[in-house]
Amino acid sequence: MHGDFERCVRAVQSKDARFDGWFFTAVLTTRIYCRPSCPVVPPKPENMTFYPSAAACQQAGFRACKRCRPDSSPGSPEWNQRADLVARAMRLIGDGVVDREGVPGLATRLGYSTRQVERQLLAELGAGPLALARAQRAQTARLLIETTALPMAQIAFGAGFSSIRTFNDTVREVFALAPGELRTRAARRGGGGKGSAKGATAAARAPGGPAAPGGAFASDGASGPEAAVVLGGTPTPGSALGTLALRLPFRAPLNPDNLFGHLVATAVPGVEEWRDGAYRRTLRLPYGHGIVALTPHPDHIGCRLTLTDPRDLTIAISRCRRLLDLDADPVAVDGLLADDPLLAPLVAKAPGRRVPRTVDEAEFAVRAVLGQQVSTAAARTHAARLVTAHGDPVDDPEGGLTHLFPAPEALAALDPESLALPRSRRTTLTTLVRHLADGTLQLGVENDWERARAQLTALPGFGPWTTEVIAMRALGDPDAFLPADLGIRRAAQALGLPHTPAALTARAAAWRPWRAYAVQYLWATDDHAINHLPA
Repeated sequence: MHGDFERCVRAVQSKDARFDGWFFTAVLTTRIYCRPSCPVVPPKPENMTFYPSAAACQQAGFRACKRCRPDSSPGSPEWNQRADLVARAMRLIGDGVVDREGVPGLATRLGYSTRQVERQLLAELGAGPLALARAQRAQTARLLIETTALPMAQIAFGAGFSSIRTFNDTVREVFALAPGELRTRAARRGGGGKGSAKGATAAARAPGGPAAPGGAFASDGASGPEAAVVLGGTPTPGSALGTLALRLPFRAPLNPDNLFGHLVATAVPGVEEWRDGAYRRTLRLPYGHGIVALTPHPDHIGCRLTLTDPRDLTIAISRCRRLLDLDADPVAVDGLLADDPLLAPLVAKAPGRRVPRTVDEAEFAVRAVLGQQVSTAAARTHAARLVTAHGDPVDDPEGGLTHLFPAPEALAALDPESLALPRSRRTTLTTLVRHLADGTLQLGVENDWERARAQLTALPGFGPWTTEVIAMRALGDPDAFLPADLGIRRAAQALGLPHTPAALTARAAAWRPWRAYAVQYLWATDDHAINHLPA
């Protein structure tokens, strides 16, 4: 979109928050870049230029606006709608692969040469993988500087920087302030001591502070929507990060009923729970583990993160956003689905439905097999037994979470006879975990959706329903469709749609590329627990 100058100018002049994350406005006179909805007076059109990414703005010599915090805009929905090289690369960069494995590791995961990956990203985003990862590191560093009392050295390495010098230079270049000045400014805004948790907490309550109420993306005039406050005490070097409270922005509207209802109705005891109005679960992360509590609010998702290693902060946020499908474009989705006269009343009644996804693709694949041809309650029971027998225990002083879901490597050694499943499903499960453990089956964010479907279909016991539900919720394909699902067939019959799989698939061609969202609207016609926000 950044190439359509007139359209971008109109979005900036109207402060249209729907376009935050789609493009960035760079002001030639001030050398500052902003999100389209920046609250300041828009510059003259002749002083505007537009870029597709924050990294491209930074590489061109622009610094982030201190008012609208464009570096913390909602992510572009493009990366969750596409399965090409650039989209898969962006999902991997968001998951911290460049920080952990470098650009060669990114290219290896994608199956391309380093040169090809860099060329494609430069052509579409105006920045290469290193610049894109650097922009992400800068955002994480700002978050930790302004909202924790961690020493700067620990923040530098926690945010993914390789040296203190690189950390200092990047923060100065991106935010036009030294790290210490960023912390002092945040503490002064909140009225607390330098870098103190008290100051950060006060800032959250103050008008215009990091957690002050905002618009559709929960942004405000002083800080970005992913601002946080320390709630769990002051971490020390080498210790756990503590508990952070963040605001996760989204594009309005968002209907939380099916999103949280589905996650809670299918929750695995010990791994997930609904407590005090929040969906809570354990997270298996690259450097440690964590616990997250996600609470729906009208203008943002409240996120409380407890991590054992600060280096996992960016990755944990990325996975939570993916779990709740927060980077979706509901206006585009609902606009297309509402063109169908049979779906239009469903969309009008409760717009903004998201696709509940996952924080761990391998975990969801295992759970999908356990859920074959059984009730939701039975699937939860089977999963809970695996968790108790093979999951890693965790401490949860705030609730009842007890384990991480077992990794494929742990499940690969299980005795099939210990599974209270039909023999054919035991074979399906053990074959799946063996292929996940040895790497012959990859279900990560870097996957080509059609290739992953072909690999899954080749496994014993994987029919269209299992493959498509994994494609929808684990792989993130927005066009995945479940025509043979019992709930979909019931909904189709009630609405007057064809209810045989072949005929319904043909009829659903008009809903492409958003058939996974159509599934959410069709499921919502049933009075099932997955469609209701828990009390």
